Amino acid sequence: MRTRRFWLGRIEDAWRRRSVLWLSGVRRAGKTVLAQSLPHTEVLDCERPRVRRLLEDPEGFLAGVADRRVVLDEIHRLPDPSEVLKVAADHFPRVRILATGSSTLGASAKFRDTLTGRKTDLWLTPMNAADLADFGSGTVRRRLRHGGLPPFFLDDDPPENDFQEWMDSYWAKDIQELFRIERRASFQRFTELLLAQSGGMFEASSFAAPCGVSRPTIANYLAILEATFVVHVLRPFSTHRQSEIVAAPRVYGFDTGFVCYHRGVSELRNDDLGPLWEHYVLNEIHGQLQSRAIRYWRDKRGHEVDFVLARRGRPPIAIECKWSARAADLAGLRAFLDRYPGASAFLVAQDVDRSSRRRVGDHEVAVVGLTALIEQLLALPPRTLEPTPAR
Repeated sequence: MRTRRFWLGRIEDAWRRRSVLWLSGVRRAGKTVLAQSLPHTEVLDCERPRVRRLLEDPEGFLAGVADRRVVLDEIHRLPDPSEVLKVAADHFPRVRILATGSSTLGASAKFRDTLTGRKTDLWLTPMNAADLADFGSGTVRRRLRHGGLPPFFLDDDPPENDFQEWMDSYWAKDIQELFRIERRASFQRFTELLLAQSGGMFEASSFAAPCGVSRPTIANYLAILEATFVVHVLRPFSTHRQSEIVAAPRVYGFDTGFVCYHRGVSELRNDDLGPLWEHYVLNEIHGQLQSRAIRYWRDKRGHEVDFVLARRGRPPIAIECKWSARAADLAGLRAFLDRYPGASAFLVAQDVDRSSRRRVGDHEVAVVGLTALIEQLLALPPRTLEPTPAR
């Protein structure tokens, strides 16, 4: 069993803030294995009838595990999972509870409302840079090709049917438990198209005909995929509305392995590396900052910046991703800095070992590796990131 030290540290930190922790993430991200690796912790599988009977009396159960650390794995199998966590938070604060389960449970309004202010949330993203070091058996290229779900990453050559099996399980065990969708073929076709076009601009009407559904249905499908962490919707950053894109989002698939599979990529080519590196950087920002408040920027002349972090009362942060820093085109960052001269700008590249600065017009851009970028972002004052605006 691999020890994922980064995530274990995050769990311990979360438990110091609150006694109840909700660990979310897509199917096969490694929630159960991570929970089992926690020291001095009892793991209970809520799929087992004996465990469900035990939890029919939450107060009696919690009184019996006083001052202990308990994992309630697959907690969505309980009739009312939020009841156990609410009782634990309100009446048994010395019991440390880690709850894992279907990613759809976090999308449930009832689950959120019942536990508001009572739990800490931790989003287990696909494997990050710290995981690569802990697994000790792969490179960034392998991570890009195989993806960040541990079973897929560790497999010498993930068979195609594993990706389809994941999609089938996602439909049967996640979507059907919470959302009322009747047209499986249309939903799965839309998901496949999004993953194949991952990172591109999104226009709902362009998917309606290929999927055989209406534009409002496509918008509903996108909201479901976003709520369950299968895609990430980046909305545009804009204050100069006349010259900037203000409405069209960009949509990224949750994992590079699935992007490769749906694009038919079996061996990475040079042209694949840049776009997949962009996905990998986004995943790292998500996991480290535990935030989806990330946008992109594009003006009406076609200049783009991959990611923008908007900050309350502070200048924005612009991030451009390139596989190689050598001869990287920084026209997008220059155009952004011309409009936002107080902004911080980063070029993050895979081949940078030592940070430097590069002049672009009247501005400077920090040229950094991924580790250095994350160090800079984690040094930001807490709670300064603006949430992504509602659609």
